[in-house]
Amino acid sequence: GIIVDKGGFAWGAGKHPLYDEPDTSYSGLRWGHDLPESLAPLSYILRARTVPLRNLGACMSPDNAWIIIQGIETLSLRMERHCENAMKVAEHLKAHPSVSWVRYPGLPDDKQHEKAQKYLKGTGGPMVVFGVNASDAKKAGQEFIDSLGLFSHVANVGDARSLAIHPASTTHSQMNEEQLEGAGCPSDMVRLSIGIESIEDILADLDQALEKATNS
Repeated sequence: GIIVDKGGFAWGAGKHPLYDEPDTSYSGLRWGHDLPESLAPLSYILRARTVPLRNLGACMSPDNAWIIIQGIETLSLRMERHCENAMKVAEHLKAHPSVSWVRYPGLPDDKQHEKAQKYLKGTGGPMVVFGVNASDAKKAGQEFIDSLGLFSHVANVGDARSLAIHPASTTHSQMNEEQLEGAGCPSDMVRLSIGIESIEDILADLDQALEKATNS
């Protein structure tokens, strides 16, 4: 979580004991009353940065900080691979006989392509959405997910790994067909978050799962 403090609240108005009563751990300082005038508006955030930091260790370890910095500094490289792989997946699925439709803003005929050109510099991001072409689309969607090997079946997106989910049988399973359509999650829809693995491995996993899902 995060703390957002504008720095303009009257913490010394007598309604907040933590800021009205003496803090014995800081020589009896009353955070809402005893700070210099220039610091008084910052009484909340100053206390948040001192007392919890001291008592709870509310800061990351050096190892965690280094790992996060490594992630931030290599994000642009990973995104190039995400987008490159996602485009190849979208193109592959668009030509697949077991797929009825594909949505990916990087595709020239996608209705969001123009915006992708404008805001994403021609890339489409890592998200690819498609429909399984089967008489019982909901069942086929579930079997597709169950048949995946490389992809992880989770609801989040944006991982370095490739992820997949069938909303109609998981996150939106309490909706009926009409509600699913209205929410933009028809029964045949599968959502992919394409990772940075080898594209050959990604496509092979999708192909074998589609074959099992549509020929069972």
